[in-house]
Amino acid sequence: MTIRYLYASDLPSQADLAADMFRDRAAQFRDRMGWDVHVDEMGWETDVYDRLDPLYVIAEGADGVHAGSMRFLPTTGPTMLSEVFPYLTGDRPIRAPGIWECTRFCLAPGAGPGTARKLLLAASELGLGLGLSHSLGVFDAPMARVYRRLGWEPEVLGSSDGISAGLWTFSVATHDRLCGMVGVHPSQSRHWFERDLGHLAPLSVAG
Repeated sequence: MTIRYLYASDLPSQADLAADMFRDRAAQFRDRMGWDVHVDEMGWETDVYDRLDPLYVIAEGADGVHAGSMRFLPTTGPTMLSEVFPYLTGDRPIRAPGIWECTRFCLAPGAGPGTARKLLLAASELGLGLGLSHSLGVFDAPMARVYRRLGWEPEVLGSSDGISAGLWTFSVATHDRLCGMVGVHPSQSRHWFERDLGHLAPLSVAG
C-alpha cells in the first residue's frame, strides 16, 4: 500500500483511483451509514466542498485501487464545520492558516487491516510537511473510541446530538509514535509526501 497526496485538480491524471474513491464514499456514507448525501449517475458521492480544489490523502492498494481516503481544506476558506456544524463551536468559526479541516474519512469495503491507522499517519505527515499546527474535524460518538484505539485522539471542542468537533495537534512525537504503530519508517512516510507535494514550501514549523 502507498499513500497519495492529490489536489482535486490533479485527479484527472489518476482517473481510475478517483472514481474508486468517490464510489467507495457512496458505499460508506449512503449505503452503510445511511447519510443523506448526493450520489450522481456514475455512483460518485460528492458535495460542494469537492469543488473547492481540496487536498485528498488516499491510501492506494498494491493493485492500484482505492483503499481509504480523507479530504483536507484550509480553514481560511469555506469548511463544513463553519457552514454546516457551526453550533459545535458556539457559532465561533475557527479560521487560521495553520489549521486545516479534515472530512470524508472513508474506508473502502474490504479495506485491509491497518488502513485506517495508515491514513492517520498520512494526515500527520501532511500536517508536518505543510507546517500546520492542527487539523479540525467533525466526528460521531463511535469514532471517539476508534481514534483512541488508533493512537491519536482529538481535543473535543463541542458536542451535540452525538457528534463532536475535534482538534488534532500535529507534533513530531505523535508522528513518531504512529510510525511505530503502523510499522512504516519515517523516511518512507516522508517519501510519499515529497513525491506528490515536495514542491510546496512549509507555512511554518510544527513542533
